[in-house]
Formats: sequence, C-alpha cells, structure tokens
Amino acid sequence: MPPYAKDLLVKPRPVSGASGETLAVAPDSTGFEYLTFGVRRLARGEKFSRATGASELGLVILGGRCTVNSSAGSWSDVGSRAHVFDGLPTALYLSVETEFEVTAATDCELALCFSRAEERHPARLITPDEIEVEVRGGANATRQINHVLKPEFAAQRLMLVEVYTPGGNWSSYPPHKHDVHEPPGEVDLEEIYYYKIDRPEGYAIQRVYTSDGRLDETLTVRDGELVLVPEGYHPVVAAHGYNVYYLNALAGSARSMAASDDPAYAWVRAEWAETDPRVPLVTGGRGR
Repeated sequence: MPPYAKDLLVKPRPVSGASGETLAVAPDSTGFEYLTFGVRRLARGEKFSRATGASELGLVILGGRCTVNSSAGSWSDVGSRAHVFDGLPTALYLSVETEFEVTAATDCELALCFSRAEERHPARLITPDEIEVEVRGGANATRQINHVLKPEFAAQRLMLVEVYTPGGNWSSYPPHKHDVHEPPGEVDLEEIYYYKIDRPEGYAIQRVYTSDGRLDETLTVRDGELVLVPEGYHPVVAAHGYNVYYLNALAGSARSMAASDDPAYAWVRAEWAETDPRVPLVTGGRGR
C-alpha cells in the first residue's frame, strides 16, 4: 500500500442549507488503492447525477427515500428508515461504467461507497427484508451486525456492513486486523468507518495500532465523522449512554472478511457467557 493519510480521522465539511456533500475521501487523499467514500444530503425534490466510472458502487440510504434512474435500471421511491437508528438499511449496488441520477422523494442522506473494479456485475437493490442481522460478541462486547454486501454478494471487491454498538459496549473486539494476504486466515483489506451517534453530544473512541508500534492512534469520533483503517488492529468503544452506529466499507486482496485477532486479547472470547439483552438495537423500520 502507498503511504496513507497521516490524519486517520476525517471530519465532515459544512454545507449551506439542508443539502450538499458533507464528507468525501478518495485515494489521492487517503493513500488507499481501492476505496472512495462520500456522504450527501438531498432536500426533497433535489437531484444529482454521477457515473461510477472505473469503480463499483454501494449506495446506502442512511435516511429518507429516493428514486434512482440509471443505465442499469431504475428503482422508484426506495428507503424505509428516517435515520440509521430507525430501521434496517436499503442499499443499491451498481457496477462499473454505470451512469445514475438520484432524486430525493423526501429529505434524505446517502452514503456512496466506491471501490475500484474491473469486472461487471448485475445491478441489484438490497431491501431491509434481505438484510441478515447478526448478534456478535458477548457481555459488554455485544454488538449488532447488519450484513449489506457480504463476501458472497455478486461484486468484485466492495463489501459493506453496518454495526450498532450500545452505550458502554465495545465492538470490533477482540482487536483484529486484516492487513496481510494469508488466506484463508487473513486477507489484506482497506476499511472505512463512518459514524453516527444517537445524540449530538455523544462520541465513540477508536484505537488504530500495529503490534510493532509504527501506528498507534487513539481517536475520539463524533457524529458524521469517518476513520480510515489502512492497517493494524482497530477496536471501538461507545461512550456510556450513547448508542453508536458505523458503516464499514471494505475492499482489498480477496473477497473475504478473514481477520486475525490480536493474540494479547483473543482470550476474552472464552469469557463471554451471555449476550447483552439490548442487542439487536435496530430491527425492521417504521416505513412511511
């Protein structure tokens, strides 16, 4: 991997009014080889157009509803949650060399997750009733995983998951890494964490570190901020009293999420006798 960004925490940019691009990262600023990520707010009736070019796209509706017209198909009035703590996601996969236009049916917020790709795969809408919900971990490391684009999904590199961590709990724990290509035990993946907190003053803490100490950053992350994970272990903890959401985008050397635990902390798995009854935090959706 080429040299990556010195600042792993990316803060949102101010936007005028209710709409606009609130955050954007691309390989020229991150040093990543594959991932580009952006978040855009649209006011009702507003639209924007774009082309995927040499990337595949996972468009995740964070909140609101929209219509997408593209050279690969059209999907009308999709989305069923008002915000990420309101229900399960709707997402749209578009392959390389696809032109698309998004029109907001309501005020909405979208995450645009791109990975460099060469292969063509069919466009596909993923609806909330297709989302596999997993309760992972145990004790105060219990969290909810919403599988959006799994390794089995028909795409080349891009994988997407949503994670919900109740206040006071840990996730991405035991600390794990995926920065060497040694399948089947571990593959080399870039990763982005995009955060939402259920109250504006809330926060999470994420550590990103390598075993040799070359990288050791501890970050305080607030609503709408993003963390780059180019390598190393990367655990997260949610501040007590505040539920934390993050959207993970991953891409790399193989279509797999195989990872290795930090051997200093792997022992905690054996201590998990029960799961936190607060999880899952989010199910279904209030719809319209």
